[in-house]
Amino acid sequence: MSVTLPVDALDLVVLGAGPGGYTAAFRAADLGLKVTLIERWSVLGGVCLNVGCIPSKALLHAAKVVEEAESMAACGIAFSAPQIDRGRLREWKNKVVTRLTNGLTVLAKQRKIDVIRGDAKFVGPYTLEVQVAEGLRRVNFKQCIIAAGSEIAYLPGLPNDPRMMDSSSALELPECARLLVIGGGIIGLEMACVYDGLGSKVTVVELGDGLIPGADRDLLRPLAKRIEKRYERILLNSKVSTLRAETDGLHATFEGPESPEPAVYDRVLVAVGRLANGHAINAVAAGVAVDARGLIVTDKQMRTNVAYIYAIGDITGAPMLAHKATHQAKVAAEVAAGQKASFDARCIPSVAYTDPEIAWVGVTETEAKASGLSFGKSIFPWTASGRSLAINRDEGFTKILFDKDSHRVIGGAIVGTSAGELIAEIGIAIEMGADAADIGLTIHAHPTLSETVAMAAEGYEGTLTDLYIPKQSARSAG
Repeated sequence: MSVTLPVDALDLVVLGAGPGGYTAAFRAADLGLKVTLIERWSVLGGVCLNVGCIPSKALLHAAKVVEEAESMAACGIAFSAPQIDRGRLREWKNKVVTRLTNGLTVLAKQRKIDVIRGDAKFVGPYTLEVQVAEGLRRVNFKQCIIAAGSEIAYLPGLPNDPRMMDSSSALELPECARLLVIGGGIIGLEMACVYDGLGSKVTVVELGDGLIPGADRDLLRPLAKRIEKRYERILLNSKVSTLRAETDGLHATFEGPESPEPAVYDRVLVAVGRLANGHAINAVAAGVAVDARGLIVTDKQMRTNVAYIYAIGDITGAPMLAHKATHQAKVAAEVAAGQKASFDARCIPSVAYTDPEIAWVGVTETEAKASGLSFGKSIFPWTASGRSLAINRDEGFTKILFDKDSHRVIGGAIVGTSAGELIAEIGIAIEMGADAADIGLTIHAHPTLSETVAMAAEGYEGTLTDLYIPKQSARSAG
């Protein structure tokens, strides 16, 4: 049965104003479309900007300053114990967020984008119903880009207590002498770094056999070595069997191979992942297919099964990363504007902003082995890097994977200071089809951490002089 397009249908409605949503809205407006942007929060930016990527990285920077000051004692510069004013730290973190959200508001106005603030759900093939301050408002559209993101996943059976935190509330930095983090993924470990840096005793409990599932196990060793010395406990293959809220704290018991004793914590952070919002926005009412996990499948033009409705970001599945969403957003906006575009990224980088940072892009070593790929590997240890030694952080390494026949870069990983910044070079190499010689023959500044990428490539080519690598082992293979 055909459905008539409402006469008041708007050119393009973007549902959600996170990194994907506002990027789609801005790009579409730049291409001449009249755009309406719907956001449930009072400010633009979504989870990432307001209670995710940006504020957490600000606090991680603060924690790193404290830890670096401590580490300089071994180098002959000793500082007194830091005086931490959590209120002022919160204010600074909030100012960072406000500066960016205000900037987005200006950019939306400059592009003459109509912003509607309220919770929206689909109620028909061309219609959204938005709960605004004045009541319900119907918004009809010709095309729609869904950028409704994801929500924090919660575990059943946990106490309803204000001392229980999720990744958003943890950013408010309540006083906490002893913290339990449930979940050893990126979000849990990043917040563990923050609280550790601010003086909390931290315990991490992870159901799996290793931290940060998805990353190669060798990448975790420098991080594990560092935090094992700093944290109270790291419990793998373990779970919290009971958690009771009492007046003196949150009482936890555990199940796991180490048979840990019960313990009492001031705060508990639950960081076990996120769930897509496909069902929350009732996308099925528009005919959009949504799976049991709330995910929406798209083609390379970011179209859903309904040709005039697109989906981008977390709601399209893993990896749930802001930078993936922004690139998908531009594709969706360009296709909506009648241009030829497709999302054909060869690789999407992942970064854990822990200390040390862990970053990887392209094919991981674990994936390469599981897929039976014919690949070579080269690792340059930062113990041989003048720059890493000069900043007193030599625990890292740079690893690059190469196609064995063509020598082209297919993947890479970096562990160490600024790994998240450095990983971009390997990503560009993959996208451009660069081989080991392309990287090694590109002159890198010295002394820098970036030259470890070149040295890893030289190691594969057999031209490295900063280490002695016997010829037969220069190209370790998978």
